[in-house]
Amino acid sequence: MIRQKWAHAWCSVFLCIIGISTLSATSVYGADGPSGVSAAAAVLMDVTTGDVLFGKQADTRRPPASTTKIMTAILGLELGRPDEVVTVSQKAAAVGEATLHLDPGEKLTLYELITGALVRSGNDACVAIAEHISGSEEQFVKLMNKKALALGAQNTNFENTNGLPRKGHYSTAKDLALMARHGLQIPQFASIIRQKETEIHFLEPDGFMDLKNTNKLLWNYPYANGVKTGTTTAAGKCLVASATKEGRQLVAVVLNAPDRFGDAKKLLEWGFEKTETVRLVNAGQVIAEFPSAKKSIQVFIDNPIDVSIPKVDSKNLQTRVVWEKTAYMPVRAGERLGRLEVWLGEQKLSSVPLLYENEKK
Repeated sequence: MIRQKWAHAWCSVFLCIIGISTLSATSVYGADGPSGVSAAAAVLMDVTTGDVLFGKQADTRRPPASTTKIMTAILGLELGRPDEVVTVSQKAAAVGEATLHLDPGEKLTLYELITGALVRSGNDACVAIAEHISGSEEQFVKLMNKKALALGAQNTNFENTNGLPRKGHYSTAKDLALMARHGLQIPQFASIIRQKETEIHFLEPDGFMDLKNTNKLLWNYPYANGVKTGTTTAAGKCLVASATKEGRQLVAVVLNAPDRFGDAKKLLEWGFEKTETVRLVNAGQVIAEFPSAKKSIQVFIDNPIDVSIPKVDSKNLQTRVVWEKTAYMPVRAGERLGRLEVWLGEQKLSSVPLLYENEKK
């Protein structure tokens, strides 16, 4: 009885510090970031880990303007085939402002429309994509909102596919970073958004249209490789920008930014210079030993753990093993026995399940 009581207490309070660990889609933007960012809202995120490295009004809902098209393109690529032929409707052709000047009855592939939406910011292309995938823009917008929630973008609501001003159409700097991060993992999306200039081919009538990317960062920042601009009176000048340097990719979002390209470059450069990503635990690596009735049982983490943080904070990172199962009780292969918590100073950032290592045969 004494042993059982001691074991229960040990399970509740035992914390084993084993060194540096990771953030997992968490935020460390309490740290000082670059000065002089003109944007009303901004975020810097590591694309591989999803860690937010800097934020300014990151969760404030704002009109996203044409950065909306990031989600339209994602669903177009995920739900359709690139070579599907799309016929432009009267409704799509009637959409105004930034357009590809599509005419009713014109035919081109879905991939060409997505290219036109991302590179030249064609509002009409977005409606044509939506109608092709879902039958109507309204039905497609429902899918956009469901996808946003699935990606963790909880402060986003779309009312159209292109970002034209509409009441109740909003997102946040952080949510847009989450969407861009997902898009960057789609090879065709990543290929389209890095192009400075390209052309799209119309099938009927046969012809070509030259496109020039609206993202000027592609010309004046050598590491830039995406993503999307956006501008309306309500939203101001917006930009979601990605860059890769020495194998590491970051995404910066600036909303209502008088100097959007300067802001994005400043954020990205700060991220490359002042933050780092470190592999801390490999997939399947044994983390600790859980005491059982017969022998100590090795526990492991199923997936690798990486960390992206400001370099100055690395000394404050630690992990703690917290056992959830009472010691000396029978365990099954693959059973969750506890968790590995990640702490930055006094702030708990995340936790990862600890599993009983399967018996080796």
